[in-house]
Amino acid sequence: MKSLTVSKAVTALMLAGLLLLPLYSQLSGNIFILTLFTRIIILALAAASLNLIMGFGGMMSFGHAAYLGIGGYAVGMLAQEGVGSGFIQFPVALAASALYALVIGALSLRTRGVYFIMITLAFAQMAYYVASGLARYGGDDGLTVYKRSDFSGLINLSNRTQFYYLCLVCLLGVIFLIWRIVNSRFGLVVQGLRSNEQRMQAIGFPAKRYQLVCFVISGTMCGLAGALLANNTDFVSPAVMYWTRSGDLMVMVILGGMGTLFGPVMGAVVFLLLEEFLSQITEYWALIMGPLLLLIVLFGRGGIMGMLGRAGRG
Repeated sequence: MKSLTVSKAVTALMLAGLLLLPLYSQLSGNIFILTLFTRIIILALAAASLNLIMGFGGMMSFGHAAYLGIGGYAVGMLAQEGVGSGFIQFPVALAASALYALVIGALSLRTRGVYFIMITLAFAQMAYYVASGLARYGGDDGLTVYKRSDFSGLINLSNRTQFYYLCLVCLLGVIFLIWRIVNSRFGLVVQGLRSNEQRMQAIGFPAKRYQLVCFVISGTMCGLAGALLANNTDFVSPAVMYWTRSGDLMVMVILGGMGTLFGPVMGAVVFLLLEEFLSQITEYWALIMGPLLLLIVLFGRGGIMGMLGRAGRG
């Protein structure tokens, strides 16, 4: 019980900090911290979506960043063609991400283990090279989004505080949806498939169908993060789909704690704050960050949430 109290207390403090951050930014005049944490929240959303299939479903996708790019390009392309309504852009971004996840999942789930990882990676790289070849939409140079999504005055995405809270609401909404999924009959089946797929099939559950639905839901959630990311940076580039970004999302999930609701959020906050801090100290920050993350993964079984649990028991 004590271990649960420690992890819940830290999670509550983190959420309270995220809720009050705009107030601190306004009082201190530090606009940069609000911009930084807006990016952190968006990538935490993407990491949480990956955690649904990787932490709860046991599907190690190495191409999850493809949905970030698809969601972002959906917003950018529509804006380029004169469609600026968020009520059109966001549903299109979600639908495009879901469709691509359906195609990838239908083919990738025919394999297992390292083959599954490599196929998801191959599909993400395919999306990366397709985006790089879209000369009309910037090609390798990326696509500038000159005007953010318009929600008919309901919310102004050009207002930093309003946009921050929109991203935070989306993150909490996605985490709530994941919680509902995980604790539903569907989610219990998916977790059972992670533990013993053959046994679940033997008692009559169509394994691939359940896994595919979970895969599509995860990709759709990540597409939402992509749409928010395009609005945050006013720019979308093929680089957002590159395999290294998928690797970053995996590190966030593992660092925070796979198979936990708020672990990916904790992992995203720690990972991106470390990246920001170390990059200001030296241009070789990756040489410092790599061993640090390795030590946490090797000696911090269960990630940050796991360490909090053991600290509570101690």
